[in-house]
Amino acid sequence: MTIRPIRRFGDPVLRTVADPVTTFDDSVTALISDLLDTVAEPGRAGVAAPQIGVSLRAFSYNVNGETGYVINPELVETSGEQDGEEGCLSVPGLSFPTHRAEHAVVRGVDLRNEPVTVSGAGLMARCLQHETDHLDGIVYLRRLDEDLRRTALKEVRSTDWFWNGNR
Repeated sequence: MTIRPIRRFGDPVLRTVADPVTTFDDSVTALISDLLDTVAEPGRAGVAAPQIGVSLRAFSYNVNGETGYVINPELVETSGEQDGEEGCLSVPGLSFPTHRAEHAVVRGVDLRNEPVTVSGAGLMARCLQHETDHLDGIVYLRRLDEDLRRTALKEVRSTDWFWNGNR
């Protein structure tokens, strides 16, 4: 069991578009195992590979007792609207109201390169959108309107973790 440390906002890997998984070998199996172990920690809904320092398109989720992973996910459908507080393991201790679709569908593959579809509403939809964003180099703070983003970045700069890890 390997729980990997989470990269924090400011780390370049979080701003980089992740590469697709093209070879399904033991290293990808180990990555998925680490993602599942890491998301199993209490209070975690999702972990994307870049958050553990790996720039590959994969994420794990753990929402309302439903746990799994998707490799090479694509957000293929969204509908409705929801507003609510959103946080991120890479921006610890802070959360901000973030607009998302109420329902989302992600398609990708599993470790056997077989098709997988994950869909959900509410928190699951928020998780699917959030983790897919990570794979596109987007931390949710970029989704905030300009004034709120300015406030959020000011709060990030006031944290001890930001300055300790990003000097």
